[in-house]
Amino acid sequence: MENNKPKKRKKSLYRTRELHLMLFPAVIFTALFCYLPIGGLIMAFQDFKPLLGFQKSVFVGLKQFHYIFTMPSFRQAFVNTIIIAFFKITLSILVPLVLSLMLNEVTKSWFKRSVQTIVFIPYFFSWAILAGMVLEIFAYDGVINNVLESLFGMEPIAFLVSNKYFRTIVIGSDVWKGMGYNTVLLLAAITNVDPTLHEAAQVDGAGRWKQMLHVTLPGIMPMVAVLTVLGLGGILNAGFEQILIMYNPTVEKTVDILDTLVYRLGMVSHQYSAAAAMGLFKSVISLLFVGTSYWILYKKSDYRVF
Repeated sequence: MENNKPKKRKKSLYRTRELHLMLFPAVIFTALFCYLPIGGLIMAFQDFKPLLGFQKSVFVGLKQFHYIFTMPSFRQAFVNTIIIAFFKITLSILVPLVLSLMLNEVTKSWFKRSVQTIVFIPYFFSWAILAGMVLEIFAYDGVINNVLESLFGMEPIAFLVSNKYFRTIVIGSDVWKGMGYNTVLLLAAITNVDPTLHEAAQVDGAGRWKQMLHVTLPGIMPMVAVLTVLGLGGILNAGFEQILIMYNPTVEKTVDILDTLVYRLGMVSHQYSAAAAMGLFKSVISLLFVGTSYWILYKKSDYRVF
């Protein structure tokens, strides 16, 4: 029996050779851009000088971490990152969840498909395009101010230079961009709910609302759990590309995040070691969040990703 196992494994690999070939470019891409750069984290423990390289740069231990933690802008950037990421993660699950449950109750298939297409379209556009649209919509002479002025007689509001409004615009536009993708995932999960459960609930006298609460919603909780775990992995990724494009100095107090601080340290100030230390700090915190959330899901609901 033991001699047959290698033969069976080889046959299995041969039968799935096309799938492995399709996977090969992704493995190469991941190795080059995800695993190979890990070696550069040594900069976080050095006073890195590009001309000296990794081997000759002076080792300084935890000096760079002490430096970034005592920076005046670090605390504000950290708080902004947590606030923005928390609301993005929460709303990016709640909004698609409500939308998918509502669409599931729609009986007109053409209307359901139309709504899915409309809400999915923003997901395919980059932030370079969507940020321009958002900035135009909320500009001083943009659509929102024109509507407020014509319908309510209000004075134009400087949304884009106001710390009161800009963070909400950033969070709302991110939820708008990604809600179509999560809605489709949750609708797919809803279709996998056993229809006999709905029939049994209907026989017991449950209406559409009770069926949604006690059958549909519990049935898609595993998918909600997956989205939550994946979201917690990026708890310190508050949307670098989006904020970098939409950012302006007047709203630095409320939208300056760790990623933009890393960008300024590394690309503007050329403090490569401090930028690497902050990147390592972010990665460790994200790993702790993912590990903790996965462990809680496993202990409480016996849920496993693999």
